[in-house]
Amino acid sequence: MAKGARHREEGSAGPTQRFGFNRMELAGSLGDLGTLLPLALGMILVNGLNPMGLFFTVGVYYILSGIYFGVTVPVQPMKVIGAYAIATAMSAPQIFASGLIMAVVLLIIGSTGLVSLMGKYIPRPVVRGVQLSTGMLLAAQGVKFMAGTSTFQLIQETAEPHLIIQSLGTIPIGIVIGVFGGILTLLLLDNRRLPAGLILVLGGIILGLVLGRHEGFDRLGIEFNLPDIFPFDMPSRLDFTFALLALVLPQVPMTLGNAVFAYSDLSREYFGDRSRRVTYRGACISMALANLLSFVFGGMPLCHGAGGLAAHYRFGARTAGSNLIIGLSFVVLAVLLGSHILTVINLLPMSVLGVLLLFAGSQLALTITDVHERKDLFVVLTMLAITLASNLAVGFVAGIFIAFVLKFKKLGV
Repeated sequence: MAKGARHREEGSAGPTQRFGFNRMELAGSLGDLGTLLPLALGMILVNGLNPMGLFFTVGVYYILSGIYFGVTVPVQPMKVIGAYAIATAMSAPQIFASGLIMAVVLLIIGSTGLVSLMGKYIPRPVVRGVQLSTGMLLAAQGVKFMAGTSTFQLIQETAEPHLIIQSLGTIPIGIVIGVFGGILTLLLLDNRRLPAGLILVLGGIILGLVLGRHEGFDRLGIEFNLPDIFPFDMPSRLDFTFALLALVLPQVPMTLGNAVFAYSDLSREYFGDRSRRVTYRGACISMALANLLSFVFGGMPLCHGAGGLAAHYRFGARTAGSNLIIGLSFVVLAVLLGSHILTVINLLPMSVLGVLLLFAGSQLALTITDVHERKDLFVVLTMLAITLASNLAVGFVAGIFIAFVLKFKKLGV
């Protein structure tokens, strides 16, 4: 294990412990809500996905992946599919079609061993470039949540759609919450008695209870619900064709770069031998099975991700116990509240999710501190520039090309 990884393991749950249940694991389990909830809510409100099926599948995937891999495992929406689906208000069957196609593609790539062969030829600076680019995108999105300028907030036409107060004087309430939450997080980031992520989320929920609009609270009730199987119209041939061209083709390189190579390498860096099951092949097959599950219950396309792992880790998660905590929370809420689960989730202000994203993105971006060679730094920074100008999939492909070109000794930077 690298020196930096050994240093990060100090004070963790121990080199052989698979499941830990304490304040830090609870705080770490909440660390990636800033990525998960906005896209999930967007696909529910804009694209008509069923809230119960969506959060039920997310919870089950958290639990099963944590049990199998034995370390903290992130669960995230597929961002290209989710963002494009929300932006264009595409139909639910088109989203389900994209998830099913992604499942087949990942199953083929993983089960045939093709992904392992590809992984052998991916230069390390390219992996670091993916991690830096993803980190910066997450941090920037966090700032947008605080400023009220994210796509989701623009669709809602308000920065904090579930709070009765939108500003303090001339200052938007999201910026006030974000600045206060950021300072609080800095003060508590390494505090094990008062974990930053836990205090931040609990504080956000209390704020939502005090200043929230409380839409749907009058209909809130506890009963036993089970998700429907195939709760949607089956995708047509046209839906599958559109999903392949518009969603799957741009999603595949991003998934390979961020949710396979960058994620697996970061897991080994954080957890060493404990993450021996987190291989390129294992990540592919895991995501394939998750998307088959999501297709059955009408959820959103799911993946792992380096950014999600950095978020969980930065806020305290060190074992698969964090997966069981957040997974069981989603499953229990879905089963007991059904479609009314949104009433509870909407208590959390968008600006609080923004603070989580900002720190998670920064944690991931800092992985480039072990890159020292000029050529390697050039690859990493060029990938960041290309990603910001286009998207991560293009940055990943371009990074591979640049890294191999720079292997020629006559070329310098």
